[in-house]
Amino acid sequence: MTSEATRHVMQANKSKNTTPELTMRAALREAGLTGYRLHWKKAPGHPDICFPGRKVAIFVNGCFWHRCPHCCPTLPKTNARFWEEKFARNAARDARDDALLVEGGWTVIVVWECRLKKERLEPTVRDVILEVERAGSSEGGVARVIEIGSLPAWRLGLARRRLGRRRGRRGRA
Repeated sequence: MTSEATRHVMQANKSKNTTPELTMRAALREAGLTGYRLHWKKAPGHPDICFPGRKVAIFVNGCFWHRCPHCCPTLPKTNARFWEEKFARNAARDARDDALLVEGGWTVIVVWECRLKKERLEPTVRDVILEVERAGSSEGGVARVIEIGSLPAWRLGLARRRLGRRRGRRGRA
């Protein structure tokens, strides 16, 4: 069972209109990219930000809940089995929604919470705007999943191994 305090803290976690999501929306408006829908129910997975005319779905993922590959958040120590199952369900749902959108001809853009911090905000927003505009142009429109700010696979593995050594663990990704 969970304590009343834990229950209260968990209920305070929002799924819509989070700070990273509001940051992304403000940057899109500032760049002149308006006309998007929020949590559009007609698109699989109800993307955080959706451009139906361009067929672009943007998911602003929280690092803890979606297990960010960049900052590798730690697992909670209490009730570890519950959390592992919860995170596995989240990952499966994300993969299912991405696949359904791509099958429908959508460009899916995934933006991680840590990529919207001050030092990384500008390049992240620039990449998102570029991909949204590319998807709306005649040469764009290729249905795919794009993770903004992602390292190439070989560099990501190297970074994870270094992080593992720093934390005193073996460097398995």
